[in-house]
Amino acid sequence: MKRMLALALAMVACLGGMNAIAEEAKEEVKKVPVSGAELGVWTQDYDAVVKLAKEKNLPIFINFTGSDWCGWCKLMDSKVFSTDEWKKFAAENLALAFIDFPRDKNLVPEKFVERNKKLSDQFEVRGYPTYILLASDGKTKLGQLGASREATPEKFIKEVKDTVERPAKIAALTGEKKAGYEKAKAEYEAAEKTLKAWVAEQQKKSEALQKEYRALQEKVDAAEEKMESFLK
Repeated sequence: MKRMLALALAMVACLGGMNAIAEEAKEEVKKVPVSGAELGVWTQDYDAVVKLAKEKNLPIFINFTGSDWCGWCKLMDSKVFSTDEWKKFAAENLALAFIDFPRDKNLVPEKFVERNKKLSDQFEVRGYPTYILLASDGKTKLGQLGASREATPEKFIKEVKDTVERPAKIAALTGEKKAGYEKAKAEYEAAEKTLKAWVAEQQKKSEALQKEYRALQEKVDAAEEKMESFLK
């Protein structure tokens, strides 16, 4: 009995800690502006970010996140985005967009909900966090990054720089290197197309299985209700 009580108390303490972390994350998100944009500062105002990027001729960094529930998002917030190194780099080089999909719907203004979904569909976001880098025109995709347990400000900043500089490096290729790159690119695009088709097929199968499961569960529930009715 004492052991069960101790386990129960431990679970309560654990849940309390998790709730505290979740509440802390929510408080941080509430500080994210919902209008206007300035270099190196997260904002939910995507239109203002695009405008700022064009004015400053700097790339856009879009953070697709689940701010109050996504563990990997919180990891990157803690290990990278909260550091002075990142803040200094971002303030000089990036227009930052914060596109959130939280469980607490009060964290995102209603006017941004549908727009966030459209952006997620546009960039084929499959999980969180997903980081998309766009050129200053707000249209040209430079690349896509993700979270890492080994992430540091230095490593992630290098990834961002490499992604931004990549188009210029490609444009500078000539001769055999250019031909080799084009061939490798074609192979990559074919492999990626195959992968996307496979993922789409698995999603269809998953949806079908879920539908079948729900139908079977409904039969179980109905049979149980009928069985229990004889005991009343």
